[in-house]
Amino acid sequence: MTSFFSPGWARFRAWDTRLLLLCVFLFVGLMFSSPALSHGVAEDDAAFLEQSAGTQLIPFIYLGAKHMVTGYDHLLFLFGVIFFLYRMKDVGIYVTLFAIGHSVTLLYGVLSGTHVNPYIIDAIIGLSVVYKALDNLGAFRRWFGVQPNTKAAVLIFGFFHGFGLATKLQDFKLSEDGLVANILAFNVGVEIGQLLALGAILILMNYWRQSTSFVRHAFTSNVVLMSAGFILLGYQLTGYYIHS
Repeated sequence: MTSFFSPGWARFRAWDTRLLLLCVFLFVGLMFSSPALSHGVAEDDAAFLEQSAGTQLIPFIYLGAKHMVTGYDHLLFLFGVIFFLYRMKDVGIYVTLFAIGHSVTLLYGVLSGTHVNPYIIDAIIGLSVVYKALDNLGAFRRWFGVQPNTKAAVLIFGFFHGFGLATKLQDFKLSEDGLVANILAFNVGVEIGQLLALGAILILMNYWRQSTSFVRHAFTSNVVLMSAGFILLGYQLTGYYIHS
């Protein structure tokens, strides 16, 4: 792992700077291009949620999977979590902790009616991406001389990611008829979507790790990841101040 203020900065040449700027601009464009790709809910899906009544297991499983696969904030965090994990056992442990975290607060938030400001929650989710990038860069050990418990951090941030999912569902008047079964189905769909997205990420990561460019650009990739997290954080805080 490259330390944050190590010779990695020396390797951050003009080409890396252009790559960073390109990735940041592409991410910003993606974030603002379509509500379906954001952490929100697509218009057709929103209409279904408002009109559905009774137990609708398959549609809610589909919506949960779709939301996770298109939720770039969750995917960015997962990308950071597995960036330096090479053994499937380790990947399984961290992903399981994340799944437990977001499942608990998703179910609790919706079924208990606990409301949390969505802008603050999504800002914390952006912060989770920044945290993971800094962790990958060795910043905390370099700055403070300590290494935070990475497993505990993934679990804790998983709680916030789950509340982020819950706040989106709380925007709609969901029918009480079949609500528990439907939310459980949605959560199952989220886990399916997470596995699908994680599988695609791992395939690409394993392919990339076989080339010399992985070591050469690991530092730059985590700087890009951190930048994306700061963009998410700033975007949500701006929304909070505008709408509060």
